[in-house]
Amino acid sequence: MRPIVWQGRRSSCESWKPTVSSRLSTSRVQKPGRRRRTGLSRWEGRVGLLLITPWLVGFLLFKLLPILASLAISFTDFEMMHPDEIQFIGLRNYFGILRDGDAGFSLFATTGFAIITVPLQIAVSLGMALLLNSKRVIGKRLYRALIFLPSVVPGAVILYIWYGFLDPTTGWLNRLVAEPLGLPRFSGLGAGGFDMYQIMIALWSIGPGFLIMLGALKGVPEELYEAGRVDGAGPVMRLFNITLPVISPAILFSVVINLMAVFGGMQLLDRGTSFVGQSPFDNYIYNVMFQADQLGYAASLGWVMLILMLATTVAIFATARYWVYYPEEG
Repeated sequence: MRPIVWQGRRSSCESWKPTVSSRLSTSRVQKPGRRRRTGLSRWEGRVGLLLITPWLVGFLLFKLLPILASLAISFTDFEMMHPDEIQFIGLRNYFGILRDGDAGFSLFATTGFAIITVPLQIAVSLGMALLLNSKRVIGKRLYRALIFLPSVVPGAVILYIWYGFLDPTTGWLNRLVAEPLGLPRFSGLGAGGFDMYQIMIALWSIGPGFLIMLGALKGVPEELYEAGRVDGAGPVMRLFNITLPVISPAILFSVVINLMAVFGGMQLLDRGTSFVGQSPFDNYIYNVMFQADQLGYAASLGWVMLILMLATTVAIFATARYWVYYPEEG
């Protein structure tokens, strides 16, 4: 091995430069180490792929394949009672949605429900987060657990709980509240009462949004509040001029997640009926699929709802630069 040759004494500040042979010898010494790291990284990659294989199989079988199948079915006249008579009809189902008044009404009802529910969910979760972020509150861990606990319960169970609570004949509301206090019995949900019932279901599971807001509040620098107090800002002014702008990314995330929940809805098939979740449009898709037996048309309705939800999300992100504050962007 040739030693490193000094390149001259032109200047005291000039650094030395290794020769070609010294570079080659150095690379030969480092090469086995690189092989060991590459082999280790390959082994880690294989182990990681093995660990996520159950999730990948479930994703392919129960998510990706049904999604692609529904897209293919949306271009056919597939009827569940006559699967052998399926025919390719192109975009006829999608053009039929434009002439379907019931689809337009259910979509309008879903949009109105989202306009009411999403701000209400964010306001309630933010209000609870502000209360539990206060230093004067005792037992914060218990309150956090109680607020988040209903979100762990599956949606189908929540529906059964509320139906059992509000049942006019055997409901807990009449037995435990109305009858002991001598109040009039609850006679059931009307048209407006069912809307209130859906809002209660939406507010029942605000636990994830509450934790998002609470985590965002924990990240607000205390120096900003101290500067606001020095300048004479009260609690309301600090809320609107400091807290809300700083946690605006969390608010944006909550808006998108709550919109997906509203448009996604939930269906429980039991006893020959549908227990409707949060979306009237979902209920209409259920009726088209299982009552009218038009699976192809129902699949096209589902894809239209997906496209509308994606368009709404893109619009929200497009306007985010006007009301969302990102510290790294100044």
